[in-house]
Amino acid sequence: MRILSILYSSCFILLASLFNPSSVIQQSPLPDVLPIDGGERPIRHPVVRTRTAEQAYVETLLEQGCDLPADSNLVLFFARQFLGKPYVAKTLDQTPDREELVVNLNGMDCTTFVEYVMALALTARERGTTYEHFAYQLSHLRYQGGRVEYAKRNHYFSTWIMTNESPNKLKEVCGDANDKRGAYYPFVNKQVLKINYMTTHQSQYPQLKAHPELVDEIRYMEEFLTGLTPRYIPKRLLGRSKKDLGIQDGDILAIVTNKPGLDISHLGFAVWGNDGKLHLLNASQIHKRVVLEPKTLYQYMQEHSSQIGVRVIRMTD
Repeated sequence: MRILSILYSSCFILLASLFNPSSVIQQSPLPDVLPIDGGERPIRHPVVRTRTAEQAYVETLLEQGCDLPADSNLVLFFARQFLGKPYVAKTLDQTPDREELVVNLNGMDCTTFVEYVMALALTARERGTTYEHFAYQLSHLRYQGGRVEYAKRNHYFSTWIMTNESPNKLKEVCGDANDKRGAYYPFVNKQVLKINYMTTHQSQYPQLKAHPELVDEIRYMEEFLTGLTPRYIPKRLLGRSKKDLGIQDGDILAIVTNKPGLDISHLGFAVWGNDGKLHLLNASQIHKRVVLEPKTLYQYMQEHSSQIGVRVIRMTD
């Protein structure tokens, strides 16, 4: 009788699924393609939903990226799609009472610009073409473990790098200890991290004002970073050649700062110009939009005394 009961229950569930498709195909929180064994055998997740204009735009971009030749620079392809978009600060902090996965492709700051571009590039590399796949990548870039919580957001870019470094994703470039030009050249300087900006400037963060209980979690993150010594290229070397520096088109350039309590003050993508010099493609607060900075990165950084060099992060092959 027990066996008959189990068979009856199984048949009932099967029939129910046939007459109720929504019980089988639901909006999936996962991307449409998840890589397995290096992305050779993807798992596809059925997705049924009505698309907003922004979601449709993301999917159009992904389809274009997937149609590019195999040797295309996906990072720069997607970064250039946002040229001219307005610079808008604090788009992630508009709802202090709750944390949401914000996607605003019509206004971005230097960090969200980098995140959107990298989420698109990582998704297209896995041959993903749905908004869900993009959102999955974005959530894991922006939040530790993809957990959309304020305390899990990678507020400091050093945490962002550590969270996202993996063989199949991103790596920080730090030079070679045995380089004949000198150990770790051109990453010849070290930044000694002393991180405390958020907890010493709580009034600047609406979420911390609304939820003071989060301060201890942020302080824990700051204490974890404090004392680390990441390598960087000092700005005096940034006028040198592509061959000498080893920076590649599309690398993330994280500008190191000497401002107390901070690690990184600005972000963008490396572009080697027709002049043979290194430039920065970035969401610029100065130009108030996404631009390819006409000045060389060397010239740009000479005008900002608090900017002391760059760290380099690269999408893995």
